Amino acid sequence: MKKIKVIAFDADDTLWVNEPFFREAEEKFCSLLEDFLPHHTVEKELFKTEIQNLSLYGYGVKGFMLSMIETILRVSENTADIKLVERALLIGREMLEKPVNLLEGVEEVLVRLNGNYRMVMATKGDLVDQERKLNKSGLAKHFHHIEIMSDKKVSDYQKLLKHLDCKPENFLMIGNSIKSDVLPVLELGGTAIHVPFHITWIHEEVSHTIQHPDFHQVDNIKKVINILEAT
Repeated sequence: MKKIKVIAFDADDTLWVNEPFFREAEEKFCSLLEDFLPHHTVEKELFKTEIQNLSLYGYGVKGFMLSMIETILRVSENTADIKLVERALLIGREMLEKPVNLLEGVEEVLVRLNGNYRMVMATKGDLVDQERKLNKSGLAKHFHHIEIMSDKKVSDYQKLLKHLDCKPENFLMIGNSIKSDVLPVLELGGTAIHVPFHITWIHEEVSHTIQHPDFHQVDNIKKVINILEAT
């Protein structure tokens, strides 16, 4: 891809494991409220609360913790023992202390590409938590710029490209989410490579297939190298 000058990588479930920790936390949370509602109903109530709160709290563990507390209060009609809130907070704290496990091939790809392109980490979520994970990952040295975004809509990418002084046709985004890492970038005129992760948060799922000349999909991040060298 001779026209590509800037390559941006999503972080959660692209560079390191993230979503399985949320699924594990959801399971623990649903068990807390089994005296009030069946497991699958609690799961739906929690998801509903998370979506309603996105505009207030954004993405990340802290917003998830607040949504757990709010769900406890609603499901129990404010009758739940305060210890349930304490246990929900503990679930969130455990998430914030999780190790950062790099996905296969990530460091190899970053080493190969560094020096040939301007390298960016562009992820959304809580600033403090994402900085924690980046520091733990040891990957910061590979990036020229770190962008922790409140969301990944077209307007957010426009701001990023303006900051980087990069034209859309010179920009490549690599990530695991069609909704966040692919569609907005294609709409802007950039290039996107989708690297699916085996678990995707339902809010990030897209049912339709993508047909676009600047869209690519690989089953392993190491195959990004092949695409860049072949086009």
